[in-house]
Amino acid sequence: MLDKTWVRDNIAALEKALRDRGSKASIDEFRQPDDARRAALREVESLKARRNKVSDEIAALKKNRQDADALIGEMREVGDRIKGLDARVTEAETAVEAWLMGVPNVPHASVPVGRTSDDNVEVRRWGTPPRFDFEPVAHWDLGVRLGILDFERAARMSGARFTVLMGAGARLERALINFMLDLHTGQHGYTEVLPPLMVNAKAMTGTGQLPKFEEDLFKVEKAGYYLIPTAEVPLTNLHREEILDGARLPLSYTAWTPCFRSEAGSYGKDVRGLIRQHQFDKVELVRFARPWSPTRSSSS
Repeated sequence: MLDKTWVRDNIAALEKALRDRGSKASIDEFRQPDDARRAALREVESLKARRNKVSDEIAALKKNRQDADALIGEMREVGDRIKGLDARVTEAETAVEAWLMGVPNVPHASVPVGRTSDDNVEVRRWGTPPRFDFEPVAHWDLGVRLGILDFERAARMSGARFTVLMGAGARLERALINFMLDLHTGQHGYTEVLPPLMVNAKAMTGTGQLPKFEEDLFKVEKAGYYLIPTAEVPLTNLHREEILDGARLPLSYTAWTPCFRSEAGSYGKDVRGLIRQHQFDKVELVRFARPWSPTRSSSS
C-alpha cells in the first residue's frame, strides 16, 4: 500500500503513473477526504487549545467564587463541535484508507507504457526455442490420451476448472512438489512450512488480496475464513504483529499448498487444460530480508 504522505507529496507523479498503467483510480477520491481530514484536525487542535485555556479561566473564576456559567456553556458547545469533527476525521480517514488499499503500485520508470501485450518489450532471451519434426499436441489432449488427466470426471464431481490427475500424472505432481521443497530446504537454506489453507480477513488484507481482489477469492461464509489463493498469504503473515530482530534476517520460508482461486472475470480466455484452475498446487518462497539493491558491473 502506498504511503499517504508520499501520495500527498507526489500527487502529480502518481496521477501520471495511474494514467500510464490504465488505472481508473481517481486522485480526487484521495485528495478530497485527505484535505477534509487535515482541515478538521487543524480545527480540532485549535478548539482543544481554546478549551484548555478556558478550563484554566473557569477554575480561576470558581476559585474566586465568580460566575463561570457563560464559559462553561461555551465549552459544552466546543465539546460538541470537537465530537463532530472527530467523527468527520474518522470518516475521512476511512475513505483515504479505502482508496489507498485499492490503488495500484507505481510502475518503475524503466517500464514501457502500453495497453496490450503487443506493447511488451523483449529485454532478454535465454535458450533457443525447440523445433520439432512433428506437430506438437496440446497438453490437454496429450494428457487425456495418456490417461493422466481427466477433465470430465472432475467436472462431474466439482464443475468446470477442476482436474483429476491419474496414475503417472499424480506421481509427477507429487515428485515435482518434493523436488522443489527438497531443493530449497537442502540447497538454499529455506525452512519448510505447512500452513493453514484458510486464513482470516486481516491476513488477506495484509498481503493485498483484500479488498482489491476479493472477487477472485473463495470465502467460507459461515466461518468468515478465506481459502488461500497462494501460500504467500500464510507465509507472509507468519510474523504478523511481531517485531523482528534484524540480526535474525534473512528468514526464508517455503511451503507447498493447494491454492484456490475463483478466476473471476477470466472466463472465455486462456482457460483450457491446466490453465486458470480453481484449485492447483504450488511451492511458494517467501524471504524476510533487508532491502536489496543489485550490484551492477561496470559493463551493465
